[in-house]
Amino acid sequence: MNEDDTGATGLRIAVSGACGSMGKYVCAAVENDDELVLAARVDPNCSDPPHAFQGVPYYSELSEALAREGIQVVIDFTVPSSVLENVLTCIAHRVPAVVGTTGLTAEGLEEIRRRAKEKGIPVLVAPNFALGAVLMMEFARQAARHYSDCEIIELHHPAKLDAPSGTARRTADLIGDIWEAAGQGAKQVSTHSVRLPGLVAHQEVIFGGLGETLTIRHDSLSRESFMPGVVLAAKRVSELQGLTVGLENIL
Repeated sequence: MNEDDTGATGLRIAVSGACGSMGKYVCAAVENDDELVLAARVDPNCSDPPHAFQGVPYYSELSEALAREGIQVVIDFTVPSSVLENVLTCIAHRVPAVVGTTGLTAEGLEEIRRRAKEKGIPVLVAPNFALGAVLMMEFARQAARHYSDCEIIELHHPAKLDAPSGTARRTADLIGDIWEAAGQGAKQVSTHSVRLPGLVAHQEVIFGGLGETLTIRHDSLSRESFMPGVVLAAKRVSELQGLTVGLENIL
């Protein structure tokens, strides 16, 4: 644990994407946890004035925050177009990263995997930090052993940039892995995306069988649902090795 200029002790956290809708919740969750210290807010597109940040340093560039603030973990909730560069910057500065930004490509994940292994720096990428969402994916994986037909409907707020969501893609991959291991080949799970006002983050996994259906659904009614998982990930990411995908790996 380190001590900052105010005398606060705890794991020094930088939140990348601090001014975004998720980033603001993450900053509050870090500040409210006795074992964490919000050491830097990072966002190149922040409309809030720096004096509104109650003494927490603000940076438009992640590399500058990492060079100056003794950051021990970076939590990234930015956008698909910048997340890969942000994670590689963390690895280059030898700082573990917790990534909640979805939209990373398979090639991007592979590059992170390679760089993280080379530098010995842990990176946790989680499509969803809500406990219920992790359980939903696990239940879907179990159901896939008994059903050979499935479709996914994911529903989010209109500002969500990627479609299908990272959670939907992760769920489809888990189901597909079960089917392939059972000798059903590389079947694709059809995924449908809905973007409407009033939604936060929701997903249905619908299995169909002879004369029956099974629906597994998770609803995040507020972004607060993700915060316990984010805080837990920040505390445990340093125990991991290389790239880890999925919050379930630290539960």
